[in-house]
Amino acid sequence: MIGKKKRSRRQSPRLSGLTINKIIPNAITVSATVAGLSGIRFALEGRWEFAAGAILIAAILDTLDGRMARLLNASSDFGAELDSLSDFVSFGVAPGMIMYFWSLGDLGGIGWACALFFSICMGLRLARFNSVLGTQPPYAYNYFQGVPAPAAAGLCMLPLVLTLVDPSLRDFFVAEMVAPWIIFVALLAVSSLPTFSFKKMKIPSSMVLPGLALVGLAIAMLVGRPWVTMSIVLIAYLVTIPFSVQRFAKLKAEAESLHQDGDETSSENEEGDTPSNKS
Repeated sequence: MIGKKKRSRRQSPRLSGLTINKIIPNAITVSATVAGLSGIRFALEGRWEFAAGAILIAAILDTLDGRMARLLNASSDFGAELDSLSDFVSFGVAPGMIMYFWSLGDLGGIGWACALFFSICMGLRLARFNSVLGTQPPYAYNYFQGVPAPAAAGLCMLPLVLTLVDPSLRDFFVAEMVAPWIIFVALLAVSSLPTFSFKKMKIPSSMVLPGLALVGLAIAMLVGRPWVTMSIVLIAYLVTIPFSVQRFAKLKAEAESLHQDGDETSSENEEGDTPSNKS
C-alpha cells in the first residue's frame, strides 16, 4: 500500500578474521616446525633415516611458505616472525640435537657444547639476516651473507647422510671427526662470506627447457635415491662457495670503480662551474 514504509532487510554481520588464503602460508610454516621437532623424536628413537628426512621436509616447506605468501598476497609481519622462529627450531635446534644423539653424545660435555654452539650460531645468523634485510647494496641482491639456514642444517647433517648412503662410513665419522665439522659449518653460517642465493638467479631463455629437464631429473633422483641425491647437492653447494666469494669480490670492485668514477666526474663538473673558470 502507498504510505506504508518498506521494511528494511536486516543484513547479517560479516565475520571478522582472516581468509583461508591468508592462513595457508603460516600453516606451511607451522608444518615445517612440526617436521623439525619430529626429527628430534626420530633421533631419540634411533631412526636416523626418518630424522634426516624430517629436516629435508622442513627445508622443502621452508622454500614454499614464502613463495606461497607472495603468490596469495598474504605476507605479514606475523608471518615473517613465525618463519624466523620456525627456521631456528628446524635448522638450528633440531640438527644440533640430532647430531648430538647420533655421534656428539660420545664426547659428553664437549659434544653437548658443540651442539649448543651450532644452535646458537644459527640463531645469530637468522637475527642478522632479519636486521640487514633490504639494506644490502644493489650488486649484492643475489647473495646471502654466510651460509643460509637450510643449507647449514644440511651440511651439519652431511656425515649422517653419507652413512645412510654407505653404512661402512660410520666407523670413519666418529665423534672426534664430527665435532670439528659441526663447528666449521656453524662458523660458515655466521661468517660474512657471500654465498649464492639461487632463488634470485636469472636463467637465459635458451636454458629454460634444459633447466626444467634437470629439475625433473633431480626430483626423480630425490625420490629414488634420496640420500645419494642429498649428498651430491650438499657437496656441490659447498664447492660453489669459493666461486661465490670470487664473483662477489669482482662485482664489489666494479661497483666501487663506477662509484669512484662518478665522484670524479661530479667533482670535475663542480670545478668547471666556478667563477674563475667561466668565460
